[in-house]
Amino acid sequence: MGGTVSNRRKGARCKIKKYKRKVWLCHRPKDTDQIQTELEKSAETGIPADKFEYDDELPGGGQFFCVETGKHFADAKSLADHKKSRYYKRRCKELKEAKYTQDVAEAAAGMTKERLPPAHGKGAKA
Repeated sequence: MGGTVSNRRKGARCKIKKYKRKVWLCHRPKDTDQIQTELEKSAETGIPADKFEYDDELPGGGQFFCVETGKHFADAKSLADHKKSRYYKRRCKELKEAKYTQDVAEAAAGMTKERLPPAHGKGAKA
């Protein structure tokens, strides 16, 4: 008997907060500047960034970790396959670029400090 048709359209409840999907927050990869900072710290301390203690909650116990993408893998074969992928190679190329800094952000926003010649004094033209 439960075969009644609902009058509600398919996306009718999409704007109600408790029905929104929040999946994109969970699966978002680390930013490139965060990874570059981690790599710099591991180079300074001499401790490899991909070494973790055994953890039951992580895939593969946390032993198979890709530093460049920030992902854990179940076994060595899946990690090796990942390192052949397009996503991994693209991410490595992004990490080789210069680190994104606050000066770059201000320049992009148009907040540059303009240096004008002095109006009066030695450099002023008459």
